[in-house]
Amino acid sequence: MKRLTTTIILVLLLAVQLPAQEKQQPKFSPEQFQAELEQYITKEAGLTQKEAASFFPVYREMQNKQRAIFGRQRKRGFVKPSDEQGCQQAIRQFDNDELEQKRIQQTYHNKMLRIISGSKLFDVIMAEDRFHRMKFRNWGNSRNPSANNWGNRPKPAANNWGNRPKPAGNNWGNRPKQASNRQ
Repeated sequence: MKRLTTTIILVLLLAVQLPAQEKQQPKFSPEQFQAELEQYITKEAGLTQKEAASFFPVYREMQNKQRAIFGRQRKRGFVKPSDEQGCQQAIRQFDNDELEQKRIQQTYHNKMLRIISGSKLFDVIMAEDRFHRMKFRNWGNSRNPSANNWGNRPKPAANNWGNRPKPAGNNWGNRPKQASNRQ
């Protein structure tokens, strides 16, 4: 009788816990992620509707080619080969995949520069990076609710990472020493 009562209680607890867990963590939707990414990039880079309509098909094409390489790497896995020759071959293949990624990126960046200005493409690249970091942080926080939510930090006032003025001369080594109050 005790066993039956314990089993019923456990089943009821599980029945209550499973729906609560499903509500806490919504399933990942690639379509929603892509839509949010494109909306974020459009806003952050200041793309017009016409620019966005021309830009994003090329952008998606680049992403698809890059995903194919990522898929190939994932299929190979992260298992260390058992012999020296296998390790060397795995390293060379990894390097070739990385080079192919960069060639794809360079080719598509050149295509994108025919659609939007260099300044806007730079903003697109930075916005994409920020978006992925923000989503990754938020994903981690949704898995660990007690973690700090760094994704809600204020955005920098100006979007001028590459245009900051350079200091006149390197005066790091010849700074005047400050008087110390220590004795």
